[in-house]
This record gives sequence, C-alpha cells and structure tokens, in this order.
Amino acid sequence: MKNKNPNLQTVLITGGGTGIGRAFARALLQNEFGTVVIASRRKEVLEQTANELSTEFPNQRVLSFPFDLRSREQTEELVRFTSEQCGAIDVLINNSGLALPQTVEVITAEAWETVLDTNLRGAMWLTQLLLPKMVEQDFGDIVNVSSQAGKHGYADVPAYCASKYGLLGFADALRDDVCKRNLNIRVFNFCPALVEVERDETSEPRQGFLHVRSMTQTLLYALMLDRGVILHDIGISAR
Repeated sequence: MKNKNPNLQTVLITGGGTGIGRAFARALLQNEFGTVVIASRRKEVLEQTANELSTEFPNQRVLSFPFDLRSREQTEELVRFTSEQCGAIDVLINNSGLALPQTVEVITAEAWETVLDTNLRGAMWLTQLLLPKMVEQDFGDIVNVSSQAGKHGYADVPAYCASKYGLLGFADALRDDVCKRNLNIRVFNFCPALVEVERDETSEPRQGFLHVRSMTQTLLYALMLDRGVILHDIGISAR
C-alpha cells in the first residue's frame, strides 16, 4: 500500500487549541509531521497556540482556523482553507467534543442538540467532506476521539454517551466501507477514560486520570503502524 513520509503529511485537528487536541498537535510536530492545522471556535486561543507551536517548531508549519463545527457552512470553509493552503489533507483527527451534565429526566432539547451537533454530526460532516480527497490521493487516516462513555452509559451525561456511541457506529460503518473498497484509508477510534490535560510532561496525573501524554503516545503508535494493519476501538484507561 502507498505510504507517505510524515514530513510531507498535513494533519487537521478539531479542538486543536487546547487540551488533547493541543497535545496531539505538539506531539505530531515533535515527530516531524510537516503541517498541522488546528481548528476550533475560540480564535484568540487558537492563534496563541499556533504562535507558541510555531516558535517551538520553526521548521514545521502550523496553521489555525476558527470555526464552529456545528455549522455546515463553516465546516466547508475550513476544508476549503486547508485544501488551498496545504493541498492534500492526509490525517483528520475528530477531537472536538463537549458534555453538558443533565440526566435523562431533565435534559433539554437545546442541550441534546448542542452535544450531538458538536460530537457527532460535525464529525460526520467533516469526514464526509474530506473522504473523497483521501480516496482521490489513495491515502488517509481518520482518527475519532470517542470515550469510555461511547461504550458505557453514565447517568449524568446521556447526550454525551449517545454522541460517543454514535461516533463509534459511524466510524465502524466507514471502516467497513473503505475495507470493502480496498482503499488505503485507515479509521481509528480512541476510547479514553478521564484524561489529565493540565499537568506538564514531568508531573503525574491525578488518581484515576490518564496523563495526556498517554493519548499522544497512542496516536503516534497508531499512525506509525504498517498500513496493512487495522486497529479498531482502542480503549485507554488508568490503572
């Protein structure tokens, strides 16, 4: 199967300004991926992160694009921007997500729609827009950041659980599609438990939390695997 040197690859990360997305961006640049595009709603945060990463990794390219994943129009603008600036988009990381704690009995329609639009529908739209480009270039990786809440229900976040279950189902259908068509496109699902994103690299996470570096190590492992290997849902939890 066709391979592509990481330093020639472009990676698009939603929710890339903070938390897991920011850690992913930094790890990819540290491992000499050529271009990283980070996208999320908060323009100031995105620009600050992009500037910091560009300073730390001057030989690689970091771009930022503010957008709301719940908007189909803004999602299309993101794809146009990235394609114009970078050409091929080789890796998509669907990382954006939010949870609004409300039990089944009290959850509002607005909260339900906000969570599903962000965590599921937005990821589906973005994948749908980028998939033909990956098919055309005969290369691509799609990484979906789901959750343990995509495999186990939790009383206080039913909409979040539904969205993360849905993301896994969508990804499974996509994986079945690309495998049946013998396409050189891989689909990975990460299902982490609670992740500590505020500690630095040298400190230990809180009890019961994963350090964010465990997420970045998992990402790099998955992307560096032989392209003939298929990984399905990857559960990640603390001892």
